[in-house]
Amino acid sequence: MSSEERLAWLRLIRSENVGPITFFQLLGRFGTATKALEALPELARKGGRKKPIRVCPVADAMREMDTLLAFGGRLLAATEPDYPTALRMIADPPPVISIRGHAHLLNRDILAVVGARNASAVALRLTGHIAREISREKIIVASGLARGIDTAAHQASLDGGTIAVVGGGLDYPYPRENKALQEEIYERGCVIAEQPMGTVPQARHFPRRNRIISGLALGVLVMEASPRSGSLISARMALEQGREVFAIPGSPMDPRAKGTNNLIRNGATLIEEAADIIDALQGIRQRPLKEPDQPLLPFLDPLQPEEQDLDRLRPDILSYLSPTPVEIDELIRLTGEPAATILTILLELELAGRIERHFGNRVSIIE
Repeated sequence: MSSEERLAWLRLIRSENVGPITFFQLLGRFGTATKALEALPELARKGGRKKPIRVCPVADAMREMDTLLAFGGRLLAATEPDYPTALRMIADPPPVISIRGHAHLLNRDILAVVGARNASAVALRLTGHIAREISREKIIVASGLARGIDTAAHQASLDGGTIAVVGGGLDYPYPRENKALQEEIYERGCVIAEQPMGTVPQARHFPRRNRIISGLALGVLVMEASPRSGSLISARMALEQGREVFAIPGSPMDPRAKGTNNLIRNGATLIEEAADIIDALQGIRQRPLKEPDQPLLPFLDPLQPEEQDLDRLRPDILSYLSPTPVEIDELIRLTGEPAATILTILLELELAGRIERHFGNRVSIIE
């Protein structure tokens, strides 16, 4: 990829209302990020936007790239060889990621380890033991650099190489107590961020981070998780991405075990020691990765809908939408129209800031 096109990719994903799925739909429709950037204002207007959409300026994108390079990191686009192959195959891969550290780890066999921030002493000790054993088998451990289970997994797997996926910018230590650990992972492992440099992590960033953690991996090990834990979101994402889910059983008296016990009840593989995971991963390693749901290499989609069809269907699509997320396949079924037509209208509405995309190929209207 040329430096000019990489810059255009960064500008496109940093533009207002452009998420990963929208990014690749734009790329498929217009062929290049440069042409997609030119089309954004008109698409947003057709979606009902009143004020101009903010297109990321060249100067802002160049500043981000320069800051990243000065920090010792670099930008990876989804079509480049070092970009994680497993991550590229999920439904909504980040078009670009910032990394600092050893990029070769991203395409090794990876196990994601997640769990409670307020983990029990037993779970922390077991996490460390399993992570060390997994590392000795040349399997890379990935986690989210949070307190508790994440921290234990990273610390125990430093010697074998560990990957930390952060919720904010590549340069922003969170939590602050893990600043020294993050610095060590820069040197001995690899840190990944989807957000721009300097971004302070917010609650809405963590589900997006979690899809990267599970997307990198052959499987996800959940150590401890309460019924409302974010770790269960990671497990659900892993299942939708076609990844294996492993869980450690716990005492029914401990609320932190309820989530993992429920995962096992619903089909997750019960794990008691590292050997159980290593045996399970032997078979998973042989499975071919499924093709992504959207094209990652730019090409022009020849099936462009007619403008009169779009005008006719826009009111119908809006009438079907509500604050409750609905599957896009259901909208296609209800209208009986070609998928390309429905996807184009949803693309316009998203760029206009009128709908929100949800995990599981669902959308809802923003009131």
